[in-house]
Amino acid sequence: MQTYGNKLLILTEIARLPALPRLLVLTQLAFNVGFYLVLPFLADHLRADLGLAAALVGLVLGLRTFSQQGLFLIGGVLADRYGARPVVLAGCAVRIAGFGVLAAARDLPAVLAGTLLIGVAAALFSPAVESALAREGARLEAAGTVRRTELFAMFSAAGEAGAVTGPLLGVLLLTAGFPAVCLAAAAVFALILAMHSRLLPAEPGAHAGEPVADGLREVFGNRRFLAFAAVNGAGLLAYHQLYLALPLELDAEDAAWALGWLFALASILMITGQLTIARYARRALGPRAALTCGFALMSAAFAVVPVLPGAWSALAMVVLLTAGQMLASPVARDTAARLAAERRLGAHFGVLSAAGGLAVLAGSTATGALLDSAGPVVPWLALAAVPLTSALLFPLVAPAPREPGPVRP
Repeated sequence: MQTYGNKLLILTEIARLPALPRLLVLTQLAFNVGFYLVLPFLADHLRADLGLAAALVGLVLGLRTFSQQGLFLIGGVLADRYGARPVVLAGCAVRIAGFGVLAAARDLPAVLAGTLLIGVAAALFSPAVESALAREGARLEAAGTVRRTELFAMFSAAGEAGAVTGPLLGVLLLTAGFPAVCLAAAAVFALILAMHSRLLPAEPGAHAGEPVADGLREVFGNRRFLAFAAVNGAGLLAYHQLYLALPLELDAEDAAWALGWLFALASILMITGQLTIARYARRALGPRAALTCGFALMSAAFAVVPVLPGAWSALAMVVLLTAGQMLASPVARDTAARLAAERRLGAHFGVLSAAGGLAVLAGSTATGALLDSAGPVVPWLALAAVPLTSALLFPLVAPAPREPGPVRP
């Protein structure tokens, strides 16, 4: 078998994967092209076009994330029972409807309805894809083809390839207005729905026919996993600030034009560096140290904002936050699957994401209120404290390092 060597472009390595994991990885790329057409510009649309206060903007974005991450458990349970294909297709249909509603929204209730639909859609398709990829990763690692942390690194990098394409397309389409951007995103997901109805194989769920209650008892009885999920949830809150705190900071610095380019920078860093950093984390650090260092970098991303002048603070925030995510995210997904003992992966990934959704829901409204009224320093120190706390707790909840088997050439 081939060794997955270091490449400048991670997409070269994705192309060498077997058919099903390659499809799952590229699915994330397609999802993000459509999603990031809209999300980077949503906060500014709500604030500038609809006149919402920053606290309400934070509430809308927090509810979007919670409806997605908080309901991942439902999508995960459905994927465990029925398989990935029907759940992914249903999620695409719901997201098309959500973007259509958001395109027409002119008041807060309509905005909330559209953003909730957009979030519920991902609650369906994301755990289905992630749990299927985790199972494929376990098979590939057992076969000596590629390690699962590296497969999740490819998954993240493919998503970022979509995330860099989406905002750049959004910048071009935004000249026609925000509703036009939403309709373009709906068209992208209509294309994804059509393609996946043809390409995604129909396979039975890993726990088809088993009582749903048994799976829920298994997941919620896994206290070590629940503690890990709670501590890891701060990472999603930190990353969410690219869509809340960063646009508002750029607006305050009269540099809103830089938003799309900063998203592009984050994505380029992820595409070119994710797999290398994932391998470094596995070989030199192990899961506990990788998670601790990754979350410490996320904390530093916020701590530097009140220190650096002008748009330099936004640049440093994006670079440090992206580096922290690259270090921690693939390790966190692999660790979650191991803590789940490779069982009920849909439900376990659902709870992992729901913990992040709860953190975003609780933290986003508070962050928006702080950004509105607490001055130029306090909000950033408060944000820095959250991932720093998780960094200090990971040695208590992450499993001890284990030496993986060799990857065969």
